[in-house]
Amino acid sequence: MEALVSRREFLKASAGATGSLVLAVHLPGLAAAAHSFTPNAFVTIGSDGMVTLTMPYVEMGQGTYTSIPMLVAEELEVDLSQVRTAHAPADPAYRHGLFGVQLTGASASIRAAWMPLRQAGAAARTMLVQAAAKQWGVDPASCKAVRGEVVHAGSGRKLAYGALAADAAALPVPKDIALKPAGSYTLVGKGAKRTDTPSKVNGTAKFGIDAVVPGMKVAAIAACPVFGGKLAKVDDSKALKVKGVRKVVRLDDAVAVIADHTGAARKGLAACAITWDEGSNKGFSSAAWEQKLASAGKEKGLVVHDEGGYAKVAGGAGRKVDAVYTMPFLAHATMEPMNATARVGKDGVDIWTGTQAPERLQNFVGKALGIAPASVRVHNQLLGGGFGRRLEVDVAVQAALVARQVDYPVKLIWSREEDIQHDYYRPFWRDEMAAVLDAGGMPVAFSHRFAGSSIEARYAPEWLAKGIDTDAVEMAEGPYSIPARYVEYMPVETGVPTGFWRGVGPTHNIFVVESFIDELADAAGKDPVAYRQALLGKNPRALAVLNLAAQKAGWATRKPGPGEGFGVSVGTAWGSFAAAVLECAVSKEGTVTVKRVVTAIDCGQPVHPDGVVAQAEGGQVYGLTAALYGKLTLENGRIMQSNFHDYPLMRMNEMPVMETHIVPSTESPGGMGELGTALIAPALANAVFAATGKRLRTLPLEVGPV
Repeated sequence: MEALVSRREFLKASAGATGSLVLAVHLPGLAAAAHSFTPNAFVTIGSDGMVTLTMPYVEMGQGTYTSIPMLVAEELEVDLSQVRTAHAPADPAYRHGLFGVQLTGASASIRAAWMPLRQAGAAARTMLVQAAAKQWGVDPASCKAVRGEVVHAGSGRKLAYGALAADAAALPVPKDIALKPAGSYTLVGKGAKRTDTPSKVNGTAKFGIDAVVPGMKVAAIAACPVFGGKLAKVDDSKALKVKGVRKVVRLDDAVAVIADHTGAARKGLAACAITWDEGSNKGFSSAAWEQKLASAGKEKGLVVHDEGGYAKVAGGAGRKVDAVYTMPFLAHATMEPMNATARVGKDGVDIWTGTQAPERLQNFVGKALGIAPASVRVHNQLLGGGFGRRLEVDVAVQAALVARQVDYPVKLIWSREEDIQHDYYRPFWRDEMAAVLDAGGMPVAFSHRFAGSSIEARYAPEWLAKGIDTDAVEMAEGPYSIPARYVEYMPVETGVPTGFWRGVGPTHNIFVVESFIDELADAAGKDPVAYRQALLGKNPRALAVLNLAAQKAGWATRKPGPGEGFGVSVGTAWGSFAAAVLECAVSKEGTVTVKRVVTAIDCGQPVHPDGVVAQAEGGQVYGLTAALYGKLTLENGRIMQSNFHDYPLMRMNEMPVMETHIVPSTESPGGMGELGTALIAPALANAVFAATGKRLRTLPLEVGPV
């Protein structure tokens, strides 16, 4: 990502009463005026020499609060331990440089921060050096920044950053800012301990669920189990007799019980006799949804790609191959239950929670209460898992509506059942694939037509490109060189709310494309890796990761035993490239055991390599859970699953051996938060086919007896 901003646009220095150097950084892509100096992130150097970075991105386990401070520390020439992080408030000033809204997601934090935060560190370093040189009356070129101090080469004199902060802030902003060349990095690209690990281990880390506000009470809630339904009536007489219960609150579509503690709130909620108006969706089911998607496939959709005269090639000679794939609704099931604490007073509203979208939360709470968004103060906390679920702000709106009815703060905590049955789900997809193979078995035409919900149309209509959901169609054509390509998308909606689920579009499309490419290789009688290599000649970075993964996994020398198989997949998304080779075993009863996963990654310049590995492997665990177990079904307008007994997670004893190899690169960083998730399902499905001869086109993978 290039920084297309002037010096005046991205940096302003000012001296405060505490003698600090404060740098306001503009990330590219914002529509701010050149002289507005509205920051996306603040770098503050205090008189104690400590650097505080106000983070425009949230920490939800992905390592942002380690990797992004590394960018500043690298250029500022300080140790990572000298950089503290603080949550940014909800404010348009902190909008994401790539999206124009304040959020964390789409594997985009490092991509957006890469240039501006290094520039901020470099500018601060330059100004500190100039301040020291001015004090000593020497040429700045004779001075150097070293580990939080400025050192004069000729005399050995030193001044700490804290002592220079006030003087540096009074200097003019440097016109030319030189960034360190890649070969001179001391932090970026090196191993570093996660800065948030100690507090998470010793229990001092504060997540949304840990919020404690004076006078606070706790609430439990039950919303209508049918999507779009409303509350008809509630008999709360028994609930109000439960010791500790303070109040029963009625919302349009939910009932909340406020109590002194969680136990009383849950017991009081269970004692409520609730009658629901189930509305128009009460007869909706998974079968009805599948039929609706199938019907949509018979209609003309939105044409995304039509290249190489596909219709003519597809109507000509050649072997035809086609297949239909489906993927079910999926819940996020974040480790930390959904929660928010709200205080509604005459001076405005305070919300304590962990959110990926503070500004959206501020706007939605303001609208729900009929007050100005600026009156809503968001106190963001660490997130116990996000995966796109905390891009939604429904629980915060509920908490505010409940707290409005009392004169004390209320912490609202969802049960796991409420979470599973009232999520914003990964869409249910139906994909029709078709290809034409030439005499040598190679594809000369490729078609991908699919139907499913458009998340962007609900969440951010301004992101649509000519009416097309840019996320839904990402990687729908794959990374391969095929002469004629056609992609068509049929947006279909029902009352089921859908949302971003750890790489929605590519996670869906990479599974379908990589599974179908494997089908084409089989139809051609060719090795799956060799087949892909022949199609990736014009995509060298994708080809390189495929070659590396195959080599490290021993693809060429593999000798699977009975019921064993190897599968491969390639993914390119979020500016990164990756390939995975997976080895599995399938019992005669159809039980799948994943034995080993070898992954190769080219994510450009890796800022925090340990974090890259953790992201890749963590994403694969998340993806394996979905591929083996993830399935939600609807009957009578409601989700039938309710907790981990019927919506299970991957267990520790099921974990495979995982190896991750990073391709050295000095390209601008790509995203890594979701690529591992996208790669794993097709690699597993292809391995199951190699082991059993069964081609499974529906997730989760249900093999059956073999």
